[in-house]
Amino acid sequence: MQSIIKINSLSKIYDGGHEALKSIDLDIRQGEILALLGPNGAGKTTLISTICGLVSASSGSVTVAGHDIVTDYRITRELIGLVPQELTLGAFDTVWNSVSFSRGLFGKKPDPVFIEQLLRDLSLWEKKDNELRQLSGGMKRRVLIAKALSHEPRILFLDEPTAGVDVELRQDMWKLVRRLNEDGVTIILTTHYIDEAEEIADRVGIINQGELLLVDEKRCLMQKLGKKQLFIELMQPIDELPPELAPYMLEPSEDGMKLTYTYDADGERTGITSLLQALNEAGLLLKDMNTRQTSLEDIFVRLVSTR
Repeated sequence: MQSIIKINSLSKIYDGGHEALKSIDLDIRQGEILALLGPNGAGKTTLISTICGLVSASSGSVTVAGHDIVTDYRITRELIGLVPQELTLGAFDTVWNSVSFSRGLFGKKPDPVFIEQLLRDLSLWEKKDNELRQLSGGMKRRVLIAKALSHEPRILFLDEPTAGVDVELRQDMWKLVRRLNEDGVTIILTTHYIDEAEEIADRVGIINQGELLLVDEKRCLMQKLGKKQLFIELMQPIDELPPELAPYMLEPSEDGMKLTYTYDADGERTGITSLLQALNEAGLLLKDMNTRQTSLEDIFVRLVSTR
């Protein structure tokens, strides 16, 4: 798949010496949904702001659709829509005027039909004549999204778009994201809601302390780093594992009532059959068993905690 954004050796050092980005290399594919995960201060917002031309890089380069973000700023900015994390809106303008003005900033001709449909998609149509100061926080977030989409960008950045918003807005937003993506818009989002990334993203990138730890297809990431666990509940507690169970690397619970067996679900052999036989031969009676697949959150926590 063709790359629409190319990032090469991108670094950012702020005054005072804080290195927010450390030689980031990343190709963002045209038409994909890429989720960037990382704790607070990891560098997610700095990375997005640099691509959008709001922060100057200390070194490295970024191109958008083949255009350099510094020398071809006007071209690249027109291709990008940005929904910032902060609610940066005026107070006395109306919803309609604010969104229409944003479209005009990019040299787009007025298109009332398009603006109306956009406001309807974001459940803002009934608020079109309201002043921005009259809106709730959730409604202001919707206006930010409408402003970012007003000039029909090919790339949309969403920086923590669902932080502190209601469930209805989150659902509306993801419906709109899917529809935009189906129309060919490339979506890059940062989020603290790992379940959202797991559900909506094609690829996942994990950032920590300014470093891009990995970027991979969500499915491949789960296969390579995800494990499956078998939880075994015993009829009676054990003080220690019988020697014949040592090869299975079982983890007993503190009370000795449960055993955890970790295995590769995609492996040729899981070892479960031989484990059950070994448990029987050791004279352990089973009360219950269940399995659990490692989640994207487990993988995220594991990667970040080791850095």
